[in-house]
Amino acid sequence: MKKSLTFIIVLFVTLMASGCSETWRGIKKDTSENAEWSKDKVNEGAKYIEKKTD
Repeated sequence: MKKSLTFIIVLFVTLMASGCSETWRGIKKDTSENAEWSKDKVNEGAKYIEKKTD
């Protein structure tokens, strides 16, 4: 009984750790893509204003 409970706990902790690492990679990827998207939008806005003020 004690060995099976230990196995279940170890399995649960392993699954949680691997799930969290995948989530962290996804967050980092989304954040870097979002920064690029924001830069593109800022540049588009600056070009639009430049055209309107010339």
